[in-house]
This record gives sequence, structure tokens and C-alpha cells, in this order.
Amino acid sequence: MELAQVRLLVTDFAACYRFYADVLGLKPQSGAASGPYEKFSPTAGSAGIALQDRAMMASVLGELGETAAGHRSLVVLRVDSLDAYCEEITARGAALLHGPAPMTDRMRVAHLKDPEGNLVELQEWLLLRG
Repeated sequence: MELAQVRLLVTDFAACYRFYADVLGLKPQSGAASGPYEKFSPTAGSAGIALQDRAMMASVLGELGETAAGHRSLVVLRVDSLDAYCEEITARGAALLHGPAPMTDRMRVAHLKDPEGNLVELQEWLLLRG
């Protein structure tokens, strides 16, 4: 078994597409900026994040028709230099909620939200520095 992706159900597909592609800098698989589906990949690793239009999935599973309330997900991305990456993405329009700051003695983090309110955590693993 292999984890293919984590898929986020969104109502404003275009805004979320721009956030993951243009703000966070993830690579879109097909360039389907208007949806109803797109997978994004980081520069390293095999895991991906995908966006799925909520209305399309609601037509398959009726219980998804209602707008999500509360935090239902936390997307975690590991970066080599948290400070440099946060400077890059804030210059492209990201608004940090927290950090960069230590979370534990082994990790520094920053948090922000995508246009749908999904939490995104950026991690810098201090143990990898040696």
C-alpha cells in the first residue's frame, strides 16, 4: 500500500489552486486551475496534496454538501530553511498566523491558513542539521 495523496475538499477551487501553486510554490500536476481536481507536489518526496471541488464530491456522497465548519485538516510541509521560506511566501501574499518559532527542541514551525481555512504547518526539522 502507498499513500497517494491527501485530498482537501474545497468550495473556492480557483483561490485554493492559486494558494498552493502561486503562494506555497507547489507544482500542479495538470494545470487545471478551474478544477474540479488538481494534485500538487513538493520538490522532494512522493507525497502530494490534492484539491477536490466539494460540490463534485457531494454529488457522489451527499453528506458532503454542507460547508465544512471548524478545522478538519492540518497540512504539514517540511522545508529546509523556515525563515527563508516564510519570507518568500509572505512576499507572495501569505499571512502567517504563528511563527516561525520553536515547537519542540527538534522542530521549528510556522502556521497559516489556505483560502478555505485549512491549517498549513511549515516545519523545519532541527535534527537534520546535525
